Amino acid sequence: MQTLHAASPDEYRAAIAAHPRLLVDFHKDDCPACRMLDMSLQKFAGDPAARGLVLLKVKMEDVGEELFRSLGLRQTPTLALFQGGVEARRLPGFQAPGQIAQAVALYLGQAAESTA
Repeated sequence: MQTLHAASPDEYRAAIAAHPRLLVDFHKDDCPACRMLDMSLQKFAGDPAARGLVLLKVKMEDVGEELFRSLGLRQTPTLALFQGGVEARRLPGFQAPGQIAQAVALYLGQAAESTA
């Protein structure tokens, strides 16, 4: 799983447009649940469901609170799953690696690319 970081709202929008299977991690500093979710994402990265998936890390302090508000985000952490540029599912709060894998399989399916 490739990991990218959005430092601005424009970078966030560009990543959504550029990556057909995208998992977005909305987080902020001073958030214990965000740190726990980060550990879950690290474990999930080794799961077969993560193959071909791009993780976009979006930190509120970098992109601005206005973007979070405009997206209707009410808590951090929140994961959002995007398929073809469209939000398929939003998962608020801490998620265990198995919950992430299940959501990715259900809402994003398998990667279209063959194993390399």
